[in-house]
Amino acid sequence: MYRTHPLRHCCQNLTLHFSFPFTRFFQEAQTIATNFRDRRRQREERAHRLNREITAPEVRLNGPDNEPLGIVPLQEALRMAGERDVDLVEIAAHATPPVCRLVDYGKFRYQEQKKAAEAKARQTVIETKEVKFRPGTDEGDFNIKVRNIRRFLEAGNKVKVTLRFRGREITHQELGLALIYRVRDALGDTITIEQHPKLEGRQMTMMLAPARKKSGGSATKPATPQSESDNAPPVAT
Repeated sequence: MYRTHPLRHCCQNLTLHFSFPFTRFFQEAQTIATNFRDRRRQREERAHRLNREITAPEVRLNGPDNEPLGIVPLQEALRMAGERDVDLVEIAAHATPPVCRLVDYGKFRYQEQKKAAEAKARQTVIETKEVKFRPGTDEGDFNIKVRNIRRFLEAGNKVKVTLRFRGREITHQELGLALIYRVRDALGDTITIEQHPKLEGRQMTMMLAPARKKSGGSATKPATPQSESDNAPPVAT
């Protein structure tokens, strides 16, 4: 029967005996490195440096209510933050000296996010809607499309009026131009013409925007009245 040599058995025991401490050491080192990377990532994600992350020798300090406290040494500012149980937050890092504030960073960050959300909610998103016509659009469809254009403009959006020619309709551009001007006249002084009728290939386009308001509250009248020159077809591009 085959037996393991006693010296080999002893070496295996020594290997097992010493492998466990080294394994635990490497696991702990890996955990420390991971935690360090996490802390560094958190610092990178923050928009401001806090407390001992600030390196300037002196700072321009503001209090919790943003009241100015003057220029003080960094260590004095850190002492004041410790006494008030708040953070020293670097607000303007590129100023000379940097501007810092005594405030709880969690509360400060919440207020900043709230302000950003309110500013985003106040932003007006202007879209460009497109309404398509044909030279032979009947009266009922015409009125529906004009009402849609008026609704888009009242919502603050721009409208691209497109008239598509098919087949030999392109030889009667004056019919399409007359319909485009009917749209303009139907909307009256509620519009600003940003792009006059323009022929591009087999389609004619006109860009409309809501009329701008005067300081007195009355709308301007940017749409020009129809004249004899309106009947001339636009130049093809």
